[in-house]
Amino acid sequence: MKAVWRVLGLIVQKQRWLFALGALLSVVVLLSGIALLGVSGWFITAAAAAGIAGVGAVFDVFRPSASIRFLAIGRTAGRYGERLITHDATMRALAGLRVTLLERLVRAPFDRMARLRGAQALNRLMADVDALDAIPLRLVLPVGAGLITLTVAFAGLWWMTGFFGALWVAGIYAALGFVLLIFVARTAFDASRRAERASQAIRSRFIDLIRARNDLAVFGLLEQQAGKVLDADQRARNERRKVFGKERLTGVLLGTGSAIVVGGAMLIGDASIGSGQLTAPMAAILVFAGLALVEVVMPLRRAVAEMGRMADAARRVDWSLSAPDDQTSGKATGVGEEKPVALQLDGITFRHGAAHLPVVEDFSLSVGLGERLALIGPSGRGKSTLLLIMARLLNPERGTVRLLGADISMMAEPDFRNHVTLLLQRSALMAGSVREALAISKPDLTDDEAWRLLDAVGLAETIRNRGGLDYQIGESGHRLSGGEGRRLALARALLRNPDILLLDEVTEGLDPDTAKKVLSGIDDMCPDATIIVAAHRQIERDWALREITVE
Repeated sequence: MKAVWRVLGLIVQKQRWLFALGALLSVVVLLSGIALLGVSGWFITAAAAAGIAGVGAVFDVFRPSASIRFLAIGRTAGRYGERLITHDATMRALAGLRVTLLERLVRAPFDRMARLRGAQALNRLMADVDALDAIPLRLVLPVGAGLITLTVAFAGLWWMTGFFGALWVAGIYAALGFVLLIFVARTAFDASRRAERASQAIRSRFIDLIRARNDLAVFGLLEQQAGKVLDADQRARNERRKVFGKERLTGVLLGTGSAIVVGGAMLIGDASIGSGQLTAPMAAILVFAGLALVEVVMPLRRAVAEMGRMADAARRVDWSLSAPDDQTSGKATGVGEEKPVALQLDGITFRHGAAHLPVVEDFSLSVGLGERLALIGPSGRGKSTLLLIMARLLNPERGTVRLLGADISMMAEPDFRNHVTLLLQRSALMAGSVREALAISKPDLTDDEAWRLLDAVGLAETIRNRGGLDYQIGESGHRLSGGEGRRLALARALLRNPDILLLDEVTEGLDPDTAKKVLSGIDDMCPDATIIVAAHRQIERDWALREITVE
């Protein structure tokens, strides 16, 4: 539960005054409810006693009636304000938390990012944050307000009806709340967690079914994947039944506990009346207060059912927020003054995780301004890894990388990205038009600039034949071929006009004529840029001015 408290601190941190006001209103609402029933019970009993005694004509009905109206209106207004304020504060806090989590996600180490499935990661993040609203709204605020209300009610009942009656009413409800939170919630914890995980499995498998439906149909696996979705759905239903069973058990315990409290209050009141310690109207206050105080523990019914879901979500969110951040904010905001070379690597060593052998060991390289360099060598020797290190997406185990004379680990992130652009073998394209895909790099992109870029990468004629810049490329660019998608991503990279352009097998899958046109277009669009390409094809090696073998 430590993660729950840490996440609660983050939620409350920026909205502490709203939550404090909401908590105050929660206490006011509960106390108003108790006072309303208590005064009503006293009023009815006292009026009846006055009538029996024959003094009803002089009995003051106006002040009790006014008090009842005031408490009823105050309770209604307080409940409305409490719900409005606490929900608004929670939604604001969770909106900020979503932004924080997304910022952490995009700054995660590259090897972690490479393992993420976009739709699944986003779905998981959104579901976890949605589950966190139950922590303040269904757990902390109700429990905190309930404890304060029970304490105040105990003191008030002790003053009006005596210690033993107050202890009976407040003590039984306090014990009931403790049993629900500690023992019943523990039995529902695992079922609640499994139900949430099954729900996430449904979403993930359904996304896979929709996105890969054509491939699944071709290979005859469509029914098998649909069966996996249905299996997850059945699992979720079974676990929810268990959770609902625990919730119903909580309701039974609450009803039984309330009946015990009221029954005991009646016996205590009767005994107090018989001994002359209390009048009948005052004894009625004890009974009706016992009826009203069930509202203090009633919110625990939902909290018990969602405890596992809340704790699981809090644990993942807490881990995401405390996971190491791969990006360096750095104190330096600019590049070196002398700018002797564009990019310099000194003694770079890198290994993946706990691997015994490094991928790259003691590698050094110096690239001049405006130079075209090809990294060559067999597959798996570290060419792509070196590009990722140069792009500050991987941190070397040893060694330094300098950009225009400045250590990249000390450069501010925005400044570094203004100088360096990396195009991987697989680049992400989002659903939308060709214009929108390019505008990610330059929001004020003009049509003339777009067509010039598309012509440089050999896509202009293809896009014109398909309807122009408004042509919809589809989710992940599925309406483009592999080569067309890579060239569109290349056009987007060229639009940034970087000082250092890092390319990973940029012409892979293109015919020789198209590859020549693309390489020529890169020269035209970025004539002064320093370009480093991980090359497998001879045409890329011939285009470069220098080769370095990575062994």
